[in-house]
Amino acid sequence: MKQAAVTLLCLSLFLGGGGLLLSQEASQEPERETLIDLQTNQPTYDASGRRDPFKNLLGGKELKEKAPMGEAPQLYIDDVNLIGIVKYKKRFTAVLSGPQGFPYYFEVGDKLSDGFILSITENQVIFRKTNERGIPLTKPKDIIKEINPEER
Repeated sequence: MKQAAVTLLCLSLFLGGGGLLLSQEASQEPERETLIDLQTNQPTYDASGRRDPFKNLLGGKELKEKAPMGEAPQLYIDDVNLIGIVKYKKRFTAVLSGPQGFPYYFEVGDKLSDGFILSITENQVIFRKTNERGIPLTKPKDIIKEINPEER
């Protein structure tokens, strides 16, 4: 008799526990549906004739900020001064100073913000200017900067 009572008790707990599990699973499904509903409701904005405050003011243009560490700053051909020319193994290197007075070393083909160095000789550097204030030139200009005879 005791075995029958124990068996009946175990059977009732097993069946009753399974019912609790089913009720928990049923209660979890509506929560998922509410989460899905929250994700589909995205905010909207109606400008109604006014300027859109969320629109990018630059209109796709990129701002050129200060040069990050390790990169050369923006140097323009009109702003650089020729300090000197160094010859090493039949190659010339131009020593230019920027607007702040720091020296920069350039070789043939190195780029500046509005052009590049076309050639370097013993007493002059020829720049090829391809841009003017960010606008490409139809005909590039050659700008020559020379070292004065007194400075040689």
